[in-house]
Amino acid sequence: MEDSFCHYNMFNHHFFDGKTALEVCRAFLQEDKGEGIIMVTDPPFGGLVEPLAITFRKLIAMWKEGQSQDDSHKELPIFWIFPYFFESRICQFFPSFRMLDYQVDYDNHALYKHGKTGRKQSPVRIFTNIPPNKIILPTEEGYRFCSLCQRYVSLENQHCEHCNSCTSKDGRKWNHCFLCKKCVKPSWIHCSICNHCAVPDHSCEGPKDGCFICGELDHKRSTCPNIATSKRANKAVRKQKQRKSNKMKMETTKGQSMNHTSATRRKKRRERAHQYLGS
Repeated sequence: MEDSFCHYNMFNHHFFDGKTALEVCRAFLQEDKGEGIIMVTDPPFGGLVEPLAITFRKLIAMWKEGQSQDDSHKELPIFWIFPYFFESRICQFFPSFRMLDYQVDYDNHALYKHGKTGRKQSPVRIFTNIPPNKIILPTEEGYRFCSLCQRYVSLENQHCEHCNSCTSKDGRKWNHCFLCKKCVKPSWIHCSICNHCAVPDHSCEGPKDGCFICGELDHKRSTCPNIATSKRANKAVRKQKQRKSNKMKMETTKGQSMNHTSATRRKKRRERAHQYLGS
């Protein structure tokens, strides 16, 4: 089993069996000069994109070591399964990646599956550096080929002549907003106050640009000069809450102790009264 399976942490590129497992992985990636190798990854959706991207780049570099000088332009084919709302983040690290329209379902997942117990449409997609026109999606599952986009899309994902693209990300038909100059979700409306489309019951006093600590617009919270003061204030508040919590616990314990003492005294008085009446 050791020559075909490696216990591996994809968030920090750690092989649990050490150098031996690393060499097994290296040999596998470089076998036959890496021909026919495709990396399929389905990481936990709560994981950060950045550490995953760093790890995948290390695996790509390991694969490239087995490539000849003439094949240095080639890329390791990758299928990265992840929710569609991480598209911009993933493409930031891998500009050659494209998101397929295929909706990935899980039989053993409470939300991401079809049927009465699942949600109507899964948000999980496949990100890949393989050209989308080379990937055929099943027409019997509701996918069609868009000759303008040169890729397979869901039937509800209609081509927008203004955006010149099949714009839907979530499987529904999106509407073009001429004020925003892009297609948006069908449930969104254009807000003249926010000057962009949003859900109808959104708050126009949403998060603003700038620092959340001091309110200045020229920097973010992470680089705020007052961040140390803010941390001290937050620490003081936590300590104060902890003291109040400890005080309440002490008062509760004290009250329980006093109640126990009073009950003991009443019991002793009853016993003395019984002894007196009996005599």
